Amino acid sequence: MKLTKILVALSFLFAVSTANAGELTVTGNMEATYHTEAETTTGNPIGMDRELKFAGSTELDNGITVSVMQDTSDNLGYGNSQISFGNIAGLATIYVGSDSDPVDAIDDVTPSAYEEANGSGSGTSNDIGDLAGNMGIGIKFDLPILGAVNAKYYPKADATKSADNSNSSDASHSVGSGESISIASNLADLPILGGYLDGATLKAGYSTIETATVALTEDLHDATVALNYVAGPISIGIQEKYHNEGTTTSSSEDTFYRDSVIGIAYALNDALSISYNKYESYKHNDKTVQVEQDTTAINIGYTVGGMTIGFQDAQTDGANWTADTKDDTRTLGVSVAF
Repeated sequence: MKLTKILVALSFLFAVSTANAGELTVTGNMEATYHTEAETTTGNPIGMDRELKFAGSTELDNGITVSVMQDTSDNLGYGNSQISFGNIAGLATIYVGSDSDPVDAIDDVTPSAYEEANGSGSGTSNDIGDLAGNMGIGIKFDLPILGAVNAKYYPKADATKSADNSNSSDASHSVGSGESISIASNLADLPILGGYLDGATLKAGYSTIETATVALTEDLHDATVALNYVAGPISIGIQEKYHNEGTTTSSSEDTFYRDSVIGIAYALNDALSISYNKYESYKHNDKTVQVEQDTTAINIGYTVGGMTIGFQDAQTDGANWTADTKDDTRTLGVSVAF
């Protein structure tokens, strides 16, 4: 079944003919941060992030749109890339590459004025979306009532980005395939009840990886559901996440994480917003004492033109799921998009 789906998708690639002249754009962003930690040695608190994205698009004579993208890593090396074929049968988009993993795209969609509660280094994260960066083939389409669907299949989840006319050979030879899917629903579109749910959105995702082809091992599983609601200047969101690391040997113990995320944001005006964010993470393993990691953060964000100034004060108890440990951080960031 999986092979059939891939062949059907690839058939569209060979069905195209001539194309109209396209265009190429270059966008990017840079961010400078001042980051301090209360419980460890800070050292030089100044850091910087940078990214470029090259994107091109064109349209074929048969109405199919073609777009490509290539972004860069933090050191401006090659990052993720993707080629997409849109308007397939007037319904779907088929894409190939290492970008757009469905579950990774919704790993935390609760509202925030600047960063996720643990987004500036407070606490330890063992998040969902493990298939991000792997090469795969996906499809996006809309369903009535349910909303936007994004599904992707990875023939080999070995994190290898092969060049053209080559393959990943024996890299991570014991790892199998992977699948990922997400659905984003606008609850206002529901029949009957939709009139009472304007401003509410529901997103859900699930992915799995065959972490080992060895007998008596367990696959990795990720699952999440998020409910967000916007009413004027107020945004409220709650998200539940489950991450099971799977096992690579028959004698390994399952380790899984259950996370709860809350975000409440208020826009004081078009430029200035504040938020309260909370991230609770529970680690389960039969061989270790269970300690909950609890992170709370206050975020402030100010945007003017293409520049954003953000501040986060985050506090973590039970850092790294260890009793009586803290990991408190303060981060000031200035980012510019172009």
